[in-house]
Amino acid sequence: MARETPAGDLRLANLTKRFGIFTAVDDLSLTIPQGSFFALLGASGCGKTTTLRMIAGLEEPTSGQVLLGDTDIARLRPYKRPVNTVFQSYALFPHLTIFENVAFGLRRRGIRSVDDEVTRMLSLVQLDGYGNRRPAQLSGGQQQRVALARALINRPQVLLLDEPLGALDLKLRRQMQIELKRIQTEVGITFVHVTHDQEEAMTMADTVAVMNAGRIEQQGAPADLYEFPATAFVANFLGQSNLLAGEAAGTSGGEVAVTAHGARFSVPAGRSRADRGPVHLGVRPEKLHLVGSADQVPQGHQLVTGLVTDASYVGVSTQYLLRTGWGTELSVFAANNGAEARVPVGSEAVAYWDPRHAFLLPRDAADTDRTTPVLDEPVGASS
Repeated sequence: MARETPAGDLRLANLTKRFGIFTAVDDLSLTIPQGSFFALLGASGCGKTTTLRMIAGLEEPTSGQVLLGDTDIARLRPYKRPVNTVFQSYALFPHLTIFENVAFGLRRRGIRSVDDEVTRMLSLVQLDGYGNRRPAQLSGGQQQRVALARALINRPQVLLLDEPLGALDLKLRRQMQIELKRIQTEVGITFVHVTHDQEEAMTMADTVAVMNAGRIEQQGAPADLYEFPATAFVANFLGQSNLLAGEAAGTSGGEVAVTAHGARFSVPAGRSRADRGPVHLGVRPEKLHLVGSADQVPQGHQLVTGLVTDASYVGVSTQYLLRTGWGTELSVFAANNGAEARVPVGSEAVAYWDPRHAFLLPRDAADTDRTTPVLDEPVGASS
């Protein structure tokens, strides 16, 4: 589906955008392989939409290059770039039929015979038979598919998706996530998707880049970012993490020894991004298990004791808060699979985990656990 030229990977080289004294995108360099589904994930104001707009030609970079293959397109007019954008607002023409909305780009280029191509596009987005309807007669999800078909019919080298599912309800958004991935796989062109929704990014993208303050904090496959984050920001932005402030004492026997709040723990060296000095020991909530006493903890696992302060039933899991003796509340997600009894609020409990599921991150010396102020009452143990 891609135009013949230019072709190749999309590369951003030292891309910077300043608005007065504010730097929205800060010396950004990354490569997006041709034919991949790439997600830029980050909170509002992190620079992801500005980056997308520079690729589209809607913003001019302060400095740097936007390269498609070996061609720098950073100074080309938007309509001269082999790039199309799908926005959160569908921007369909209300007075035109669905057929004519999709055909608009072809007709604008002077192509007269559009029937076969429009029919093929409507079939691709599963809107066969909808050509004679008008946008107001379609649901939000159907309108978004029309917007997608209208962009794809121009055969762009790169399709930019700017929060395209943000206006849809949760159930429809999840259906469209699957549909977008199917369509991308079928057409085989490069999709660059901007979103603040971590589930959306992880569901669809081959590669996710987490942005913060105009820079990339970490990029990689969704599972790699989730299971082994590079920074505390990524650990807490991509899902939730329990981060215990501790001190690492070096590597021995393939393990990094950590002391946190008077208790000793260990993390495999292969899951440690620091092995000495101030660190965060991280464990995802679903990797923790909650039991009534330390006697129930399997051999080789590590544990923290505390008081259950909250239990929220959310269907697939029950989400607990466990207040430790030093004041931090840990999150524990227990699957509602019928295998384990629910733990009452107000009871003492033990949270344990397999060290292979933990990770170790460097931290600033003044940084502590991320939830509540730390008290000088060390409790906790390891087995």
